[in-house]
Amino acid sequence: MHTHGKKYTDAAKRLPIGAPQPSRTALELVKQTAYAKFDETVEVSVHLGVDPRHADQLVRGTVVLPAGTGKSVRVLVIAIGDKARDAQVAGADFVGVEYIQKIKDGWMDFDVMIATPDQMGQVGQLGRVLGPRGLMPNPKAGTVTPDVTRAVRDTKAGKIEFRVDKGGNLHAPIGKVSFAVDALQTNFNALMETVVRSKPAAAKGVYIKNVVISSTMGPGITIDTTPYR
Repeated sequence: MHTHGKKYTDAAKRLPIGAPQPSRTALELVKQTAYAKFDETVEVSVHLGVDPRHADQLVRGTVVLPAGTGKSVRVLVIAIGDKARDAQVAGADFVGVEYIQKIKDGWMDFDVMIATPDQMGQVGQLGRVLGPRGLMPNPKAGTVTPDVTRAVRDTKAGKIEFRVDKGGNLHAPIGKVSFAVDALQTNFNALMETVVRSKPAAAKGVYIKNVVISSTMGPGITIDTTPYR
């Protein structure tokens, strides 16, 4: 049987018992109950009323968090010519098709890969390496695009991707415990608005079933889902 540590237990005791909390109250509680010595990530978990076994009920999308993620993102762009120069100007950390071979040789010092459509034939060779790590460029995620300038800037500004898992849940970071409550609230609202807009036409009944917010190490706080029904 899994048991929590003393710090977690003490933090959980400080949470209100009973009804789900408004999002702002929950965010304030997350900041108050975070106990780790590092700047914990604030994470949102949403249980959706969808059946991911059916392709027409998959929920996947991206959102640019207005207040950023609090994390420095290393961006690799696979492009040539003018597109490569655009990526460099936009602030990409690594640019060039030569990185395809470097990845084959074991180099993985990046967080997001962006590729222009004309380079996907070569990038596809990396599927077995990038796929399991969630790093394979994808048009639905906006990481396969001719507009590398926008893709790089959005990624650097706080763009995140979310995708429902086989249990009907999706998880996403919305910032750090060190963020002001207003910043976390803005990011939370942006995420939830995007998730609500992503509701599949085939999904029936209650779509947003449960929302829980927590810090990396802290206890979860259930949020009132009434605004999303």
